[in-house]
Amino acid sequence: MSKHTQLVIVESPAKAKTIERYLGGEYQVLSSVGHIRAIPKKTKDGQPPIDIKNDFKTVYEIDPDKKKVITELKKAVKAVGADNVWLATDEDREGEAIAWHLCEVLGLDPQHTKRITFHEITKPAIEAAIKQPRTVDMQLVEAQQARQILDRIVGFELSPVVWRKVPGGKSAGRVQSPAVRLLVEREREIRDFASSAQFRVTAHFVVDGEELKAELKQRFDSEQAAHDFLAGLSGARFTVSNITKTPSTRNPAAPFTTSTLQQEANSKLGMGSRATMASAQKLYQEGLITYMRTDSVNLSRQAIAASRTYITQHFGADYSHSRTFTTKSAGAQEAHEAIRP
Repeated sequence: MSKHTQLVIVESPAKAKTIERYLGGEYQVLSSVGHIRAIPKKTKDGQPPIDIKNDFKTVYEIDPDKKKVITELKKAVKAVGADNVWLATDEDREGEAIAWHLCEVLGLDPQHTKRITFHEITKPAIEAAIKQPRTVDMQLVEAQQARQILDRIVGFELSPVVWRKVPGGKSAGRVQSPAVRLLVEREREIRDFASSAQFRVTAHFVVDGEELKAELKQRFDSEQAAHDFLAGLSGARFTVSNITKTPSTRNPAAPFTTSTLQQEANSKLGMGSRATMASAQKLYQEGLITYMRTDSVNLSRQAIAASRTYITQHFGADYSHSRTFTTKSAGAQEAHEAIRP
Protein backbone atom coordinates (compact mmCIF):
# COMPACT_ATOMS: atom_id res chain seq x y z
CA MET A 1 0.00 0.00 0.00
CA SER A 2 1.33 3.43 -0.95
CA LYS A 3 2.53 5.67 1.89
CA HIS A 4 1.29 8.71 -0.02
CA THR A 5 -2.06 10.21 0.95
CA GLN A 6 -1.81 13.44 -1.05
CA LEU A 7 -1.13 13.91 -4.79
CA VAL A 8 0.32 17.10 -6.26
CA ILE A 9 0.36 17.44 -10.05
CA VAL A 10 2.69 19.90 -11.78
CA GLU A 11 3.62 20.29 -15.46
CA SER A 12 7.39 19.83 -15.22
CA PRO A 13 9.34 16.74 -14.09
CA ALA A 14 12.19 18.90 -12.75
CA LYS A 15 9.71 21.02 -10.81
CA ALA A 16 8.09 17.84 -9.44
CA LYS A 17 11.36 16.60 -7.95
CA THR A 18 12.09 19.91 -6.24
CA ILE A 19 8.59 20.23 -4.75
CA GLU A 20 8.47 16.62 -3.55
CA ARG A 21 11.79 17.19 -1.79
CA TYR A 22 10.26 20.12 0.10
CA LEU A 23 6.92 18.48 0.92
CA GLY A 24 8.12 14.92 1.47
CA GLY A 25 6.25 12.39 3.58
CA GLU A 26 2.64 11.98 2.60
CA TYR A 27 2.88 14.00 -0.62
CA GLN A 28 3.54 12.41 -3.99
CA VAL A 29 4.37 14.91 -6.76
CA LEU A 30 3.85 13.84 -10.37
CA SER A 31 4.18 15.69 -13.66
CA SER A 32 1.89 16.00 -16.68
CA VAL A 33 4.99 16.84 -18.78
CA GLY A 34 3.35 19.96 -20.21
CA HIS A 35 0.00 20.06 -22.00
CA ILE A 36 -1.89 16.77 -22.23
CA ARG A 37 -4.50 17.76 -24.84
CA ALA A 38 -4.46 19.87 -27.98
CA ILE A 39 -6.75 21.00 -30.79
CA PRO A 40 -6.38 18.45 -33.62
CA LYS A 41 -6.18 19.39 -37.29
CA LYS A 42 -9.42 17.49 -37.84
CA THR A 43 -11.76 15.55 -35.60
CA LYS A 44 -12.06 11.78 -35.90
CA ASP A 45 -15.09 12.19 -38.15
CA GLY A 46 -13.20 14.59 -40.42
CA GLN A 47 -14.87 17.79 -39.24
CA PRO A 48 -13.07 21.02 -38.29
CA PRO A 49 -12.20 20.96 -34.57
CA ILE A 50 -13.50 24.51 -34.02
CA ASP A 51 -17.19 25.10 -34.73
CA ILE A 52 -17.20 28.84 -35.43
CA LYS A 53 -20.98 28.97 -35.93
CA ASN A 54 -21.64 27.17 -32.64
CA ASP A 55 -20.04 29.65 -30.21
CA PHE A 56 -16.55 28.42 -31.20
CA LYS A 57 -17.13 25.04 -29.59
CA THR A 58 -13.77 23.27 -29.67
CA VAL A 59 -12.75 19.62 -29.69
CA TYR A 60 -9.62 18.62 -27.78
CA GLU A 61 -7.77 15.34 -28.19
CA ILE A 62 -5.21 13.68 -25.94
CA ASP A 63 -1.67 13.86 -27.24
CA PRO A 64 -0.65 10.29 -28.17
CA ASP A 65 2.67 10.80 -26.38
CA LYS A 66 0.83 11.53 -23.13
CA LYS A 67 -1.31 8.40 -22.88
CA LYS A 68 1.19 6.65 -20.60
CA VAL A 69 1.48 9.76 -18.40
CA ILE A 70 -2.31 10.00 -18.11
CA THR A 71 -2.58 6.32 -17.18
CA GLU A 72 -0.09 6.86 -14.34
CA LEU A 73 -1.91 10.00 -13.18
CA LYS A 74 -5.30 8.25 -13.17
CA LYS A 75 -3.82 5.44 -11.09
CA ALA A 76 -2.36 7.93 -8.61
CA VAL A 77 -5.65 9.89 -8.37
CA LYS A 78 -7.56 6.68 -7.66
CA ALA A 79 -5.07 5.76 -4.92
CA VAL A 80 -5.49 8.98 -2.92
CA GLY A 81 -9.01 10.04 -3.90
CA ALA A 82 -10.15 13.17 -5.73
CA ASP A 83 -10.37 15.20 -2.49
CA ASN A 84 -6.62 14.78 -1.95
CA VAL A 85 -5.45 16.00 -5.36
CA TRP A 86 -3.64 19.35 -5.67
CA LEU A 87 -3.11 20.99 -9.06
CA ALA A 88 0.12 23.02 -8.91
CA THR A 89 0.74 23.93 -12.53
CA ASP A 90 2.20 27.35 -13.40
CA GLU A 91 0.29 30.46 -12.37
CA ASP A 92 -0.23 31.88 -15.88
CA ARG A 93 -2.93 31.21 -18.49
CA GLU A 94 -1.15 28.13 -19.84
CA GLY A 95 -0.77 26.66 -16.38
CA GLU A 96 -4.43 27.29 -15.58
CA ALA A 97 -5.45 25.63 -18.85
CA ILE A 98 -3.31 22.58 -18.06
CA ALA A 99 -5.03 22.35 -14.65
CA TRP A 100 -8.46 22.44 -16.34
CA HIS A 101 -7.49 19.81 -18.92
CA LEU A 102 -6.22 17.60 -16.10
CA CYS A 103 -9.63 17.91 -14.42
CA GLU A 104 -11.38 16.98 -17.66
CA VAL A 105 -9.19 13.94 -18.35
CA LEU A 106 -8.78 12.67 -14.78
CA GLY A 107 -12.45 13.05 -13.84
CA LEU A 108 -11.89 15.86 -11.33
CA ASP A 109 -14.35 18.66 -10.61
CA PRO A 110 -12.65 22.01 -11.41
CA GLN A 111 -15.03 23.76 -8.98
CA HIS A 112 -13.87 21.64 -6.04
CA THR A 113 -10.37 20.35 -6.86
CA LYS A 114 -7.65 22.17 -4.92
CA ARG A 115 -5.57 24.52 -7.09
CA ILE A 116 -2.38 26.08 -5.73
CA THR A 117 0.14 28.52 -7.21
CA PHE A 118 3.40 30.05 -6.03
CA HIS A 119 5.81 32.63 -7.43
CA GLU A 120 8.92 30.81 -6.26
CA ILE A 121 9.80 27.18 -5.65
CA THR A 122 10.89 27.46 -2.03
CA LYS A 123 9.66 25.52 0.99
CA PRO A 124 7.98 28.56 2.64
CA ALA A 125 6.21 29.53 -0.60
CA ILE A 126 4.93 26.00 -1.23
CA GLU A 127 3.78 25.53 2.36
CA ALA A 128 1.98 28.89 2.21
CA ALA A 129 0.23 27.84 -1.02
CA ILE A 130 -0.91 24.56 0.55
CA LYS A 131 -2.58 26.56 3.33
CA GLN A 132 -4.52 28.73 0.84
CA PRO A 133 -5.82 26.59 -2.02
CA ARG A 134 -8.37 27.88 -4.48
CA THR A 135 -10.21 26.32 -7.40
CA VAL A 136 -9.49 26.48 -11.12
CA ASP A 137 -9.90 30.02 -12.45
CA MET A 138 -12.18 29.51 -15.45
CA GLN A 139 -11.69 33.09 -16.64
CA LEU A 140 -7.97 32.42 -17.06
CA VAL A 141 -8.77 29.12 -18.76
CA GLU A 142 -11.14 30.82 -21.20
CA ALA A 143 -8.54 33.51 -21.90
CA GLN A 144 -6.05 30.80 -22.85
CA GLN A 145 -8.64 29.03 -24.99
CA ALA A 146 -9.49 32.26 -26.81
CA ARG A 147 -5.82 32.85 -27.59
CA GLN A 148 -5.36 29.25 -28.72
CA ILE A 149 -8.46 29.33 -30.93
CA LEU A 150 -7.39 32.63 -32.50
CA ASP A 151 -3.95 31.19 -33.18
CA ARG A 152 -5.51 28.22 -34.92
CA ILE A 153 -8.07 30.16 -36.96
CA VAL A 154 -5.65 32.87 -38.11
CA GLY A 155 -2.78 30.45 -38.72
CA PHE A 156 -4.84 27.98 -40.73
CA GLU A 157 -6.31 30.74 -42.90
CA LEU A 158 -3.17 32.79 -43.54
CA SER A 159 -0.35 30.24 -43.59
CA PRO A 160 -1.37 28.64 -46.94
CA VAL A 161 -1.35 32.12 -48.51
CA VAL A 162 2.16 32.74 -47.18
CA TRP A 163 3.33 29.35 -48.47
CA ARG A 164 2.21 30.29 -51.97
CA LYS A 165 3.81 33.74 -51.90
CA VAL A 166 6.95 33.37 -49.75
CA PRO A 167 9.57 30.62 -50.15
CA GLY A 168 10.90 28.79 -47.12
CA GLY A 169 7.71 27.44 -45.55
CA LYS A 170 7.06 30.48 -43.37
CA SER A 171 3.91 30.51 -41.24
CA ALA A 172 1.53 33.31 -40.31
CA GLY A 173 -0.17 33.88 -37.00
CA ARG A 174 -2.22 36.07 -34.71
CA VAL A 175 0.71 38.21 -33.56
CA GLN A 176 3.25 38.35 -36.36
CA SER A 177 0.72 39.03 -39.14
CA PRO A 178 -0.50 42.40 -37.74
CA ALA A 179 3.11 43.20 -36.82
CA VAL A 180 4.19 42.67 -40.43
CA ARG A 181 1.31 44.87 -41.57
CA LEU A 182 2.50 47.68 -39.27
CA LEU A 183 6.06 47.30 -40.55
CA VAL A 184 4.90 47.46 -44.17
CA GLU A 185 2.84 50.60 -43.52
CA ARG A 186 5.77 52.24 -41.74
CA GLU A 187 8.17 51.33 -44.54
CA ARG A 188 5.81 52.86 -47.10
CA GLU A 189 5.67 56.07 -45.06
CA ILE A 190 9.47 56.18 -44.97
CA ARG A 191 9.74 55.66 -48.72
CA ASP A 192 7.14 58.34 -49.43
CA PHE A 193 8.77 60.87 -47.13
CA ALA A 194 10.44 63.75 -48.96
CA SER A 195 13.64 64.23 -47.03
CA SER A 196 15.64 67.45 -46.95
CA ALA A 197 19.29 67.66 -45.97
CA GLN A 198 20.54 69.96 -43.23
CA PHE A 199 24.13 70.73 -42.34
CA ARG A 200 25.61 71.35 -38.92
CA VAL A 201 28.92 72.79 -37.78
CA THR A 202 31.07 71.31 -35.02
CA ALA A 203 34.42 72.49 -33.70
CA HIS A 204 37.23 70.75 -31.85
CA PHE A 205 39.48 72.77 -29.50
CA VAL A 206 42.51 71.76 -27.48
CA VAL A 207 42.90 73.63 -24.18
CA ASP A 208 45.80 72.77 -21.88
CA GLY A 209 46.11 69.41 -23.59
CA GLU A 210 42.42 68.60 -23.16
CA GLU A 211 40.18 68.24 -26.18
CA LEU A 212 36.83 70.00 -26.17
CA LYS A 213 34.02 69.60 -28.67
CA ALA A 214 31.43 72.27 -29.43
CA GLU A 215 28.43 72.21 -31.75
CA LEU A 216 26.61 75.17 -33.25
CA LYS A 217 22.87 75.11 -32.57
CA GLN A 218 22.14 76.76 -35.92
CA ARG A 219 21.53 74.46 -38.90
CA PHE A 220 22.19 75.27 -42.58
CA ASP A 221 19.98 74.28 -45.50
CA SER A 222 22.93 73.90 -47.91
CA GLU A 223 26.53 72.81 -47.73
CA GLN A 224 27.61 76.10 -49.31
CA ALA A 225 25.91 78.09 -46.55
CA ALA A 226 27.82 76.08 -43.94
CA HIS A 227 31.11 76.67 -45.77
CA ASP A 228 30.39 80.39 -46.03
CA PHE A 229 29.78 80.53 -42.29
CA LEU A 230 33.07 78.75 -41.59
CA ALA A 231 34.93 81.08 -43.96
CA GLY A 232 33.67 84.03 -41.94
CA LEU A 233 35.28 82.56 -38.81
CA SER A 234 38.78 82.64 -40.27
CA GLY A 235 41.15 84.21 -37.75
CA ALA A 236 38.47 84.45 -35.07
CA ARG A 237 39.35 84.05 -31.40
CA PHE A 238 37.21 81.72 -29.30
CA THR A 239 36.64 81.96 -25.57
CA VAL A 240 34.70 79.96 -22.99
CA SER A 241 32.04 82.38 -21.82
CA ASN A 242 30.31 80.23 -19.25
CA ILE A 243 30.68 76.90 -17.47
CA THR A 244 27.67 75.13 -16.04
CA LYS A 245 28.12 72.08 -13.83
CA THR A 246 25.04 69.93 -13.39
CA PRO A 247 25.16 66.98 -11.00
CA SER A 248 23.43 63.92 -12.38
CA THR A 249 22.10 60.75 -10.85
CA ARG A 250 21.22 57.47 -12.46
CA ASN A 251 18.28 55.56 -11.10
CA PRO A 252 18.51 51.79 -10.88
CA ALA A 253 16.55 49.81 -13.41
CA ALA A 254 13.26 48.27 -12.34
CA PRO A 255 13.23 44.56 -11.46
CA PHE A 256 13.08 42.20 -14.41
CA THR A 257 9.88 41.40 -16.24
CA THR A 258 9.86 38.76 -18.96
CA SER A 259 10.49 41.31 -21.71
CA THR A 260 13.24 43.25 -19.89
CA LEU A 261 14.97 39.98 -18.96
CA GLN A 262 15.00 39.00 -22.64
CA GLN A 263 16.28 42.43 -23.67
CA GLU A 264 19.11 42.37 -21.13
CA ALA A 265 20.12 38.81 -22.01
CA ASN A 266 20.24 39.76 -25.68
CA SER A 267 22.19 42.95 -25.02
CA LYS A 268 24.72 41.55 -22.53
CA LEU A 269 24.94 37.88 -23.51
CA GLY A 270 23.75 37.80 -27.13
CA MET A 271 21.02 35.30 -26.23
CA GLY A 272 17.80 35.01 -28.20
CA SER A 273 14.42 35.05 -26.46
CA ARG A 274 13.96 31.28 -26.76
CA ALA A 275 17.35 30.50 -25.20
CA THR A 276 16.74 33.07 -22.47
CA MET A 277 13.38 31.60 -21.50
CA ALA A 278 14.72 28.04 -21.61
CA SER A 279 17.50 29.02 -19.19
CA ALA A 280 15.07 30.93 -16.97
CA GLN A 281 12.72 27.93 -16.93
CA LYS A 282 15.50 25.69 -15.62
CA LEU A 283 16.47 28.23 -12.96
CA TYR A 284 12.83 28.48 -11.85
CA GLN A 285 12.35 24.72 -11.71
CA GLU A 286 15.43 24.40 -9.53
CA GLY A 287 14.06 27.02 -7.15
CA LEU A 288 16.74 29.61 -8.00
CA ILE A 289 14.53 32.42 -9.36
CA THR A 290 10.87 33.39 -9.17
CA TYR A 291 8.41 32.64 -11.97
CA MET A 292 9.84 33.91 -15.25
CA ARG A 293 6.64 34.78 -17.14
CA THR A 294 5.49 38.06 -15.64
CA ASP A 295 4.80 41.64 -16.67
CA SER A 296 4.94 42.97 -13.11
CA VAL A 297 7.81 44.87 -11.43
CA ASN A 298 6.40 44.30 -7.95
CA LEU A 299 8.47 42.61 -5.25
CA SER A 300 7.07 40.82 -2.22
CA ARG A 301 7.48 42.37 1.22
CA GLN A 302 9.47 39.33 2.30
CA ALA A 303 11.91 39.72 -0.61
CA ILE A 304 12.40 43.43 0.10
CA ALA A 305 12.97 42.77 3.81
CA ALA A 306 15.49 40.01 3.09
CA SER A 307 17.36 42.22 0.61
CA ARG A 308 17.44 45.15 3.04
CA THR A 309 18.84 42.94 5.80
CA TYR A 310 21.56 41.55 3.54
CA ILE A 311 22.61 44.96 2.20
CA THR A 312 22.67 46.51 5.68
CA GLN A 313 24.84 43.70 7.03
CA HIS A 314 27.32 43.73 4.14
CA PHE A 315 27.37 47.37 2.97
CA GLY A 316 25.81 49.47 5.71
CA ALA A 317 22.46 51.16 6.32
CA ASP A 318 23.23 54.04 3.91
CA TYR A 319 22.82 51.63 0.99
CA SER A 320 19.68 49.83 2.11
CA HIS A 321 16.99 52.27 0.98
CA SER A 322 14.19 50.46 -0.84
CA ARG A 323 12.38 51.74 -3.92
CA THR A 324 8.80 51.13 -4.95
CA PHE A 325 8.35 50.41 -8.64
CA THR A 326 4.96 50.63 -10.32
CA THR A 327 3.84 48.49 -13.22
CA LYS A 328 2.75 50.85 -16.00
CA SER A 329 0.94 48.33 -18.21
CA ALA A 330 -2.81 48.49 -17.65
CA GLY A 331 -3.10 44.76 -18.31
CA ALA A 332 -0.29 43.73 -15.98
CA GLN A 333 -1.09 41.09 -13.39
CA GLU A 334 -0.21 42.89 -10.15
CA ALA A 335 -0.58 39.71 -8.08
CA HIS A 336 2.58 38.40 -9.73
CA GLU A 337 6.11 39.29 -8.72
CA ALA A 338 8.96 40.50 -10.86
CA ILE A 339 11.73 38.03 -11.69
CA ARG A 340 14.21 37.88 -8.80
CA PRO A 341 16.56 35.38 -7.12
